Amino acid sequence: MRVSPVLSGLLAATTLLLAGCTSWPSITLHPSSVSSPDQNGSPEQNGPSSPALEALDRLPVIRWADLAQGYQRADFGNSWLDTDGNGCNQRDDVLLRDALPDRELVVTTQGGCDHDVLAGTWLDPYTGQELTFTDLKDRTQSQAIQIDHVVSLSDAWATGAWAWTPQERIEFANDLDNLLAVDGPTNQAKSDQGPPFWLPEVNRCRYVEHYVRVKDAYGLGVSVDAVAGLRRLLEECV
Repeated sequence: MRVSPVLSGLLAATTLLLAGCTSWPSITLHPSSVSSPDQNGSPEQNGPSSPALEALDRLPVIRWADLAQGYQRADFGNSWLDTDGNGCNQRDDVLLRDALPDRELVVTTQGGCDHDVLAGTWLDPYTGQELTFTDLKDRTQSQAIQIDHVVSLSDAWATGAWAWTPQERIEFANDLDNLLAVDGPTNQAKSDQGPPFWLPEVNRCRYVEHYVRVKDAYGLGVSVDAVAGLRRLLEECV
């Protein structure tokens, strides 16, 4: 069928690109050890302004000692569930959404999924390179295009998700607004890092803005060291 359409990183740091993410879910959190964005040396709000900078100002600033430890991937449920009930897992949903619309996309039906993605071409948001695959059932090819959490699960855990219910964590892990189809090796290098300590080769402004939007949508915090770097990056983007 053809259709066209870390904790280690967090404790050394705190982790789309596509600016078209709109409807962000709202989750009420109850973190125990956060401070307001005006404390811990966060700059005063007297510089350039943008929606992303305004969102950054709303993020709780968390002291190093209060970043939650004990992250386990299992706390966010199994990988790539069908949380939206369309019959396909989130990986196939992201691959379908992010595939270049002017290139051939090959999908098949598998079980209740009508877009099990087999082949196509993607523009990697982190390097700007085109990624073309002819058989995503081949393990080597499937590992060469991966689905990245813009805000990593370990980042989320350390900055607020530890206080969520299991279901809220599952929903976050599978939220399409926090997922991107990216180059596999680049994703491995990124690991669970985030800005300002890791930045993509291209589209840095959109990546940082997207990261902050996700944090703001879920009420997640940022570490003391991260907030100044995030502000500097966002001010350069205004």
